[in-house]
Amino acid sequence: MGNRPAELSALLASLTQQTNPPDRVVVVGQGTRLKALPPGVEGVELPVNLGLPAGRNVALARLRAHGDVDVVMYLDDDGLLPDRWTAQKVRDAFAADADLGIISFRIADEQGVTQRRHVPRLRANDPLRASRVTTFLGGGNAVRMAVSEQVGDWPAEFFWAHEETDVAWRALDAGWRIDYRPDILLQHPRTSPARHQLYYRMNARNRVWLARRHLPGLLVPIYLSVWVLVTVVRRPPFAGLRAWAGGFVEGWRRPCGDRRPIRWRTVWRMTLLGRPPIV
Repeated sequence: MGNRPAELSALLASLTQQTNPPDRVVVVGQGTRLKALPPGVEGVELPVNLGLPAGRNVALARLRAHGDVDVVMYLDDDGLLPDRWTAQKVRDAFAADADLGIISFRIADEQGVTQRRHVPRLRANDPLRASRVTTFLGGGNAVRMAVSEQVGDWPAEFFWAHEETDVAWRALDAGWRIDYRPDILLQHPRTSPARHQLYYRMNARNRVWLARRHLPGLLVPIYLSVWVLVTVVRRPPFAGLRAWAGGFVEGWRRPCGDRRPIRWRTVWRMTLLGRPPIV
């Protein structure tokens, strides 16, 4: 969005300093003019901010046009790759496992601390434990291009929040695996999404959309009831709770795209991985 020029420059520098750097790099400007980018970096300027998933789709389309991209890494503009072997680790992981569709990076702050919400599983006490997971982190991940070709693009209508889970559930239903790899690190400033009322609204609306789009009918009321309870237990501020309630209603009133429920076999597989699609 043009408001983190120093952080973006640092991220791009950490990419060029990789032992085996990515073959192509695309930066999407969301409603902003992009200042001078390093040589070899493509810039795409959008007239308005279309949201995170739509911006990723723009970059994905640009990479598809080249026809030579096997894996796409998605990185937040205020992130940093402190390990020079990151890109090579990603390459090696996908080359070693043909069924691996998505890698979720570990996100940690400058002190190496990983927030619990950045571990994409319920048992999040040990962020250094690798595991198969049922979702991934949007700020730092790698997706095999074949996954995008098979299950489709990011859900642009989500704008922000839970678009990763939407992609993850589609990928799992198509038979792909998702790995959380704590040894592949994205350094990112410690923040709280709850600092924005937009977070509460999008969080509620997009959870309803997830359920409506992808869950078998029997699980829709269970999933949403659980998240209503979780939200109440977390006791958000009144303004946040009001925004959450508005988003929840919006999720039912507005169209959410095509409904394609995941198979019960996928539900069972997610349950075996420790996160049934009810929470």
